[in-house]
Amino acid sequence: MGETADREHGIVTRSAEYIGSFPVDDSCLDDQIQQLHSQLKSFKNCKSKRTVSLRFSVKGVKVYDEDEMTLLMAHAMCRVSLSTARPSDAQFAFVSHNPGNSDAQLYCHLFKARHARAAQFLNLLLCRCFQLYFLERHPEEAQDECSGKKPTRTPSLLNQGFPLSVSALVSFRRAPTQGLLPGAKVFSQPSTEQVSSPEEGPTSSPTLVRKRAIRTKELRSGAYRSFTFTPLKQRHLQDKLSARQEKEQASAKACNSRAPSLAETEEALAQAVWCWAGVSSDCSSSLLADDVLGAFLLCPYPKKPNRVSLIVRFPSGLITHAVKNSKGKFRLEKCHIDFESLPALIEHYTEFSEELECSLSWARVNHCYDWEEIVKKSSRSLQDNKKGIFKSQSWV
Repeated sequence: MGETADREHGIVTRSAEYIGSFPVDDSCLDDQIQQLHSQLKSFKNCKSKRTVSLRFSVKGVKVYDEDEMTLLMAHAMCRVSLSTARPSDAQFAFVSHNPGNSDAQLYCHLFKARHARAAQFLNLLLCRCFQLYFLERHPEEAQDECSGKKPTRTPSLLNQGFPLSVSALVSFRRAPTQGLLPGAKVFSQPSTEQVSSPEEGPTSSPTLVRKRAIRTKELRSGAYRSFTFTPLKQRHLQDKLSARQEKEQASAKACNSRAPSLAETEEALAQAVWCWAGVSSDCSSSLLADDVLGAFLLCPYPKKPNRVSLIVRFPSGLITHAVKNSKGKFRLEKCHIDFESLPALIEHYTEFSEELECSLSWARVNHCYDWEEIVKKSSRSLQDNKKGIFKSQSWV
């Protein structure tokens, strides 16, 4: 199977065989999935095929000819309602509203991959596009560690180069405009020799009195201290704050480098889709309740963080099953079948329900599918067409 991954633009290209498209009834989601899979079974032996190139991105899905030059179809992500796959027949399909249609009819576009894993990977790609599109539309629902929020800082004089001590601020207010410069040495003289002349001014000058009091008490004055002077403790605090800000910036950059990506390996892509990587746990659980029957979510077990839990949307609601890991063997709670790996466990329960209420499903819903906007655009285009027909008739 041909594969091209453009990591810079977040585009993944895969080749498949296009079977065709058929209309999908606008019904309940669970009924729609059942009808959809029954129709997919009827096309498993279809011989009418055309090799195409599928290009996935967060913006949507584009279908090109085999030469990857001629564009056949382009579906914006907001027009794609769901994605599904039947690995047993190497089928991949997605449901969308065709652009340019005046009606709100949904169509299922069916593709056949070379083998089961390829069909599953195509489905995972589109499901991951749904999740990344959701994060793009709702950045507030992202995980805290990757939300990219800027650290909030309280305004501080340290950030502007001013010390915080009151004495320093008083010294800044009392900084002399005449006389000795800051840092100049003052030579002490006996008090008996300090006789002012008429040219020097009165002996009761506040500045001279302050100097004399400082010399006699052997105190260090802040009167001639520069207003940019920072005490040792404040300088240490400022360095500490700067180091903390640099650490937060470094962690933000590292988090951005680990931002959710579409171009992943098959194992990493499956893990991202099953865990809703990048989306907060509360949000992913609430979205799971509005997904198809059998949709599942892998997350840490509430009571034991070291253990993985499998949350499944069953007809009775969301049910959490703990996944036990004993000596490298994985097993669902209250089940008696051991598996070598977690993907093997999931693949088994997608084919057989066993002790579960229903089998797991590969299908996923696009929670950002804008059905209302599509209906509005369709009604507007229909009205415009009617107006055009009326005008043409009036001119006849």
